[in-house]
Amino acid sequence: MNRPFGKCQMRVNGAETPFAAAPGRRLSEVLREDLGLTGTKVGCDAGDCGACTVLLDGAAVCACLTPSVRADGAEVVTVEGLGALVPRLQRSFLRHGAAQCGICTPGMLVAAAGLLRGTPAPDRAEVEEALGGVLCRCTGYAKIVDAVCDSAFEADPGEASPGPAAGAAVGARLERLDGGPKVTGAEMYGADHLPEGALEVRAIRSPHHAARFALGDVAAWAAAAPAPVHVFTAADIPGENLFGTIPVFVDQPALAEAHVRQRGEAVAIVVGETAALDALDFAAFPVTWQPEEAVTDLSAPLPDLHAGRPGNELIRGVVRCGDAIMALAGAAHVAEVTVDTAYVEHAYIEPEAGTAWIDGDTLVIRACTQAPVMDRDETAKVLGLPAERVRVIPAATGGGFGAKLDLSLQPLIGLAALKTGRPCRMVYSRAESMASTTKRHPARMTGRIGCDTAGRVTGMTFDGDFNTGAYASWGPTVAVRVPVHASGPYRMEHYHAVARAMHTNGPAAGAFRGFGVPQAALVQETLFDDLARAAGIDRLEFRLRNALVDGDRTVCGQRPGGIGIRDCLVALSVAWNRALAEAAAFNEAQGVVRRGVGVASCWYGCGNTGLPNPSTVRVGITAAGRLVLHQGAMDIGQGANTVVAQLCADALGLPVGQVSLVDGDTAKTPDCGKTSASRQTYVTGKAAMLAGRALRGTILAMSNMGEDAALSLEGDVLRVHDGRGSRDIRLADLPVDAHGYVLAAEETYDPPTVGLDADGQGEPYAVYGYGAQMAEVEVDTALGTVKVRRMTAAHDLGRVVNPLLAEGQVEGGIAQGLGMALMEEYVPGRTENLHDYLIPTFGDMPEIRSIFVEKPDPEGPMGVKGLGEHVLIPTAPAILNAIRHATGARITRLPALPHRVLAAIRAAR
Repeated sequence: MNRPFGKCQMRVNGAETPFAAAPGRRLSEVLREDLGLTGTKVGCDAGDCGACTVLLDGAAVCACLTPSVRADGAEVVTVEGLGALVPRLQRSFLRHGAAQCGICTPGMLVAAAGLLRGTPAPDRAEVEEALGGVLCRCTGYAKIVDAVCDSAFEADPGEASPGPAAGAAVGARLERLDGGPKVTGAEMYGADHLPEGALEVRAIRSPHHAARFALGDVAAWAAAAPAPVHVFTAADIPGENLFGTIPVFVDQPALAEAHVRQRGEAVAIVVGETAALDALDFAAFPVTWQPEEAVTDLSAPLPDLHAGRPGNELIRGVVRCGDAIMALAGAAHVAEVTVDTAYVEHAYIEPEAGTAWIDGDTLVIRACTQAPVMDRDETAKVLGLPAERVRVIPAATGGGFGAKLDLSLQPLIGLAALKTGRPCRMVYSRAESMASTTKRHPARMTGRIGCDTAGRVTGMTFDGDFNTGAYASWGPTVAVRVPVHASGPYRMEHYHAVARAMHTNGPAAGAFRGFGVPQAALVQETLFDDLARAAGIDRLEFRLRNALVDGDRTVCGQRPGGIGIRDCLVALSVAWNRALAEAAAFNEAQGVVRRGVGVASCWYGCGNTGLPNPSTVRVGITAAGRLVLHQGAMDIGQGANTVVAQLCADALGLPVGQVSLVDGDTAKTPDCGKTSASRQTYVTGKAAMLAGRALRGTILAMSNMGEDAALSLEGDVLRVHDGRGSRDIRLADLPVDAHGYVLAAEETYDPPTVGLDADGQGEPYAVYGYGAQMAEVEVDTALGTVKVRRMTAAHDLGRVVNPLLAEGQVEGGIAQGLGMALMEEYVPGRTENLHDYLIPTFGDMPEIRSIFVEKPDPEGPMGVKGLGEHVLIPTAPAILNAIRHATGARITRLPALPHRVLAAIRAAR
């Protein structure tokens, strides 16, 4: 080739494409920034996550590691070009539910396409090998493998499924209604929106866990840039420079003023053209640090980090009933354990990203989030704006699991846009994301449980300190929720549980799939195994003897209905007996590798603990006959857009395939609350069901038809018919309301709860979900390594709205629970990437069998209960109990890394 240096050309998705290859510029940058092919995602810029995988002359490569000059003269295929290359693959991903949040999906699809070009009908091992460099945090990988293996047998992609008939959506294996853009690369995440003339925002962050600081001559530093650069600090924030998720515990500055309390805390933002920022030496930013004594764990006392929180205790939660001390004193068998857990990183594949701009007198923010209305209100407060002058348009969220409930970049890009008058974009690096955002609470917990000679639990005490880090975040929620749940789904007349959220200089610990309940379950389920052994009772049988049933009183004095824990445990019994026999036969050889079987249970209250928890949903029909559902329940991969639509459609009586979605935009959608606490299917789902019923009632009243009448929407005619006749409603003849609809309904649902008193008595949740899981493991007693062979998971969903999505939730939750049990430990300053911080990959995942129990809840919509967080809770304790069954090793510090397993084996011997 004789082209001048930097003037290059590649064939992208079949089209000859010129591009400029500046020295050191990554192929991912050229594809995304220059060519607008944002289907190629960037999750790490280090080749660790594989989200940026493209085909370069037929070979799968990480575009973030590939110098763009390597593409000169080459053929490049991105996810946007796969339709012509492997036309059935994307269709197969949808049918199998292989895309959840969708951020890893382009990388998975491209890697799979590379395999399929040479191996049209691969087996599972070949798929796992080919896709092994792409990480997923949502799916648990099984459905991805299924989709690739079955893609050759997929129907023609042009043959669209008709979908379930009217009234038959709930219970159907319906594909995601929002799934199409996830598999074509068209879905727009936080980093994918780049308005014309946008400036870039970068943060200056603390390298210290605790320090005083002073800024120097930032104007002189910025003047070194070739174009104007702005530096904004806490002094530039026009409103209250504090945010938080719990109103009475608002304590975190958007930009620190003179004191940082955690590593990664932002002290300034720098705003300018990308080229100008690239020319600056950020290591030379003029800030003087005065490091202070810092402790990131609960091992040593600290000076009080916040006024009014003596001893660094943020809050404590208590649940007390009966006399636990007396009950333990009279017990035939008593067991005690202390368990320590680590920080766990959410490790979503999409780092935080977003854009802000001014539209008239309104600040518009488009970013990844789990709580758009919370974002709007908190950002408005920080920036000194009325809430009505801030609009949040959620981007697609590439995984959240709790961390994207907290504000991160929203006030920073908002400040930049307000100050410059230009659109401003900020994209966190992987290290920046991991250093500055919330984690699962590390905990030190001690529990004691007693039982009588018949194996009936007599009493329990629980005491736990939860490291909530430098700021409150969701620490109050964890401290209050844990004592309610630490009993497990079992009868306990005598119970005393205390949980404290404690400050350190560690990262702020927030929400992470379970709000502290997964940690507490480790204590309770370990002790149940202890008591079962002491009493000489089969471990599954021991749990059955103590499981709650309808009419029983919980430790909070509540008597919930629809309790399905016994049903879940019974559903495991056949697999349990089979697994025990297989493990015993295997272990007779007395080899180095030993097999074990463990079981654990869970329960989880859906929604806020004893607090208001409303969702509002609007459904309307336009004059042209378009059926529109406004539901603000953020879909972060769990499937809210689909299951909420299924519930609404069946209540209304029209096919779910006719529903158009408007989701999350605070200017267009009523508040459905935050996506957390497994509340959306239940709470927003019920609001949607009520709105569907209300609209149906309006239509039936207009038509003078009975309750059993059927509806059909054909263009601009709404037909109501029964066995006796029909009535046509011509929609164009009806007046249009303020929202643009001729027929509409809006309904709010707030679960009936009773706040907890000083002893933790009340009705904290209106609906609980239940589950039990069985783990089968192999332990290498010489190396300390653990391989989970199979997980059998029985969960009570009340009613299964969508089995396809429910299976995906089970498989993904188990993957995260496995990571918590065996490998995940975030160490500030040391594991701030996806190379040193390990999450499960294809090769780590066991076979997973899902069993769904349907014991309807009297309060849930059509009997429905939540699922998302429940799944993770029993996984780690079931695995630890299986390790103990295999080796006698009682693991009391997580994760169960090989050296800890070996130490526990030696102690057991």
